[in-house]
Amino acid sequence: MAWQGWVTLVITAAVLLSLAMSRVGPHLIMMAALTLLGALGILNATELLSGFSNSGLITVAAMFVVAAGVHQSGGVDLLADKVLGKPGGERSAISRILLPVLLLSGFLNNTPVVATLIPAVNTWARKIRVPASKLMIPLSYAAILGGTTTLIGTSTNLVVNGQYQALTQGEGFSLFAITWIGLPVAIAGGLFMVLFFPRWLPNRGEELAFGNLKEFTLEVCVAANGPLVGKTIVEAGLRNLQRIYLVEIIRQDTVLTAVSSEQTLQGEDRLVFAGDTQAISDLLRIKGITASSSNHDGETIIKANPERCLVEAVVSPHCAAVGTSIRDAQFRDRYGAAILAVARNGERIKGNLGTIQLAAGDTLLLEARPAFVSRQRYNKDFLLINDLEQQRPRHEKAYLAWAILLVLITAATFEWITMLNAALIGAALMIITGCCTASQAEKSLDLTVLITIAASFALGSAIQKTGLANLLAENIVQLSLGQAWLLLVLTYVAVSLLTETITNNAAALIMLPIVMSVTQQTGLNAEPFVLAIMMAASASFATPLGYQTNLMVYGPGNYRFSDFLKVGVPMNIFIGAITLSILLWRYPLQG
Repeated sequence: MAWQGWVTLVITAAVLLSLAMSRVGPHLIMMAALTLLGALGILNATELLSGFSNSGLITVAAMFVVAAGVHQSGGVDLLADKVLGKPGGERSAISRILLPVLLLSGFLNNTPVVATLIPAVNTWARKIRVPASKLMIPLSYAAILGGTTTLIGTSTNLVVNGQYQALTQGEGFSLFAITWIGLPVAIAGGLFMVLFFPRWLPNRGEELAFGNLKEFTLEVCVAANGPLVGKTIVEAGLRNLQRIYLVEIIRQDTVLTAVSSEQTLQGEDRLVFAGDTQAISDLLRIKGITASSSNHDGETIIKANPERCLVEAVVSPHCAAVGTSIRDAQFRDRYGAAILAVARNGERIKGNLGTIQLAAGDTLLLEARPAFVSRQRYNKDFLLINDLEQQRPRHEKAYLAWAILLVLITAATFEWITMLNAALIGAALMIITGCCTASQAEKSLDLTVLITIAASFALGSAIQKTGLANLLAENIVQLSLGQAWLLLVLTYVAVSLLTETITNNAAALIMLPIVMSVTQQTGLNAEPFVLAIMMAASASFATPLGYQTNLMVYGPGNYRFSDFLKVGVPMNIFIGAITLSILLWRYPLQG
């Protein structure tokens, strides 16, 4: 292997380590690798930029818009309303979630599906008196499994198919080629959840002092010269509030804990409460209480205003404020919203609100203007934004959006037109018919994902071109002792482990050229190996950070990291065993 191959190996190793261990965005890491490959002359301009024109990438972008059309028209809500109903218990509740989520995620990007259903499932959980902690992980896992049932179910399936077409110069896979594996796996995974998850998942609703809702740290302020100044805690009506209680008072540089009922309030006292989101609205209605927020200039008072609304948001790993305190992050100036409360792992964070260091997965309660929701909904700093006071979406165009999606699927299934053209036409129709606006369509395009995918194509091309893929393939073949079934198992395990530590798209696109070299050297049938890559890249259950829908339900479900390990590791093993069994049974490994 020439020097280009060894340099590519070093770059690939650096990329994997950076993706797994640093906070730098994956799109920036992959673009840095692309830049190095071009600057060193390993790839020419055409090879460097081939990913940006790949049909799989363009199809992913178009499907983002299609998903936005169904989401914005209320199509997801409509289906959920008709299916959830009144279950007989926890197992019945989980099974009722599975059906609509598997169906939706098979044809739509699962991020907007889960984002839409989290508040609906939360409300439904309270109504049927089932803790949300019993339902949120099944919601995320069902979305992951649903994505494996069709070629358009996840971006990974589409881009792997696109690179497979480029490497083989063939037609690639049809829309339902993966369904023969994905559907049985989804059904088996659903049964696994229904049977075991009610016992394995925590029952956090009874452990919390405030019912089934998460516990928040909430900081408010006593208005200077307001009606509460000089009154005791009892006289101000702050002692016996429902689902919320006074934890401490921050008075200038002094923190008063174990606050007595006879403690007298002073102007600009900062009152720290623990409670849930439903009680916060009542608290802010008390005359003389205002919302308190910290910025880089110090403490400021933000008066409660009917033009402002309460918004719930989950912090993304890529949020610029992660790792810094709320004050130092200048959160209010950066996002135009004041943080009222912070929840982490279902427990309140004690101390001064301004000094809390934000972490990925934190759930924030924000006070913001109504425009904040529409402005930030597609901002990748937040994986979920839920306006707690918003009205339910109107469904006038929900049926139209579903009709467009059905036509798209039918046209692609019967190969009247290509999957790329079907997706582009579907996206155009969503905008033309008003299922989503042009602005909503534009914001739905996840540029970080698209850039990561396009740049990953370049790294995959370098691995193939320089002979690195052949070298790695030779070692993998030796490791497998010449056993085709063991090669398939090693492929699945390698992609699965990479997916838990780096992005699923990057894991799949880096492994594909290596696996293609393995099959070429051994004369094996490449199809089951490519399908194994697609399945393994999506089957990420073990950690909340492995898949973004897991992180989205992390806060709303009051979960701890160990909760995902407890149910996710068995789920990974079970889904892997089912997937490999079906592949070995259905597909001949010999070419």
